[in-house]
Amino acid sequence: MTSPPDRLLRRLEWQVVRRLDGRLQGNYRTLYRGSGIDFTGLREYMPEDDVRHIDWNVTARLDEPYVRQYTEDRELTAWLVLDRSASMRFGGRGKDSVLADLAVCLGRIFIRAGNRVGAVLYDNRYQRVIPPRAGRTHLLYLTHELTGPGPTAPEPDGQTTDLAAMLHLAAATARRRSLVFVISDFIGDLDWVPALTRLSQRHEVVTIRVVDPMELNLPDLGLVVVEDAETGEQLLADTGDPLFQQRYRAEVDAREFAVASGMRRAGVVSHLIGTDQDLLAALLDMVRQSKRRRGTR
Repeated sequence: MTSPPDRLLRRLEWQVVRRLDGRLQGNYRTLYRGSGIDFTGLREYMPEDDVRHIDWNVTARLDEPYVRQYTEDRELTAWLVLDRSASMRFGGRGKDSVLADLAVCLGRIFIRAGNRVGAVLYDNRYQRVIPPRAGRTHLLYLTHELTGPGPTAPEPDGQTTDLAAMLHLAAATARRRSLVFVISDFIGDLDWVPALTRLSQRHEVVTIRVVDPMELNLPDLGLVVVEDAETGEQLLADTGDPLFQQRYRAEVDAREFAVASGMRRAGVVSHLIGTDQDLLAALLDMVRQSKRRRGTR
């Protein structure tokens, strides 16, 4: 009898990973490059180039931007930085369930190409680092960690998730230049922007925000008690009140603008996935956006 992690991995392989390969021309991993260190030469800067590779001395002499080229490693190390906080358990199909499916799919995509995958599982009270390795056995172990019962969740302590600390842990853990996926709802204070900026200066960082549709558009449910999953704060709200809906909409718009601005300042590639979205369609959209950014067809 197969274990639950093995069943989940097999299901996602058939429902998502194999179908993803069938929809794409070329290998998904070619969208992301290794961390090669051998300098091979210079060429003129192109719009899709990473500005971190600009050779400023040559640019100043020639009065045109030039980038340094390197021999790319054939092996890639990918890190999955995963927010396991209480707010990720919100909604009918929990954001934590979508996070687990995403992490397993991404892990399978990179491991099948011979790359290594590691993970940082984080909430304020519990952190778990899984060192990067290759192979299906390692992916099954990661799947088990994501789908297992985990530690018993304590009562809310009035604090939101310390996303800055999560990103600092990721930076301290991923020593070698890597591809880093940060999967979170990014609910909390915006003090994570400097930490995300520093992480992106050393690594190629992709953020994936997982949101529940009700977090963006709250329907008319009448009188309801709304509770913050992380702080435990409760509020009696009349969701049918036009004034309440107006205030809620304004707060959502302000939060979305602030998060998007923070991502841009940090210089990372950012995606948003709703819990009501088809996972295959969401990954295809991520690939298309990445191809456009790299100027490929």
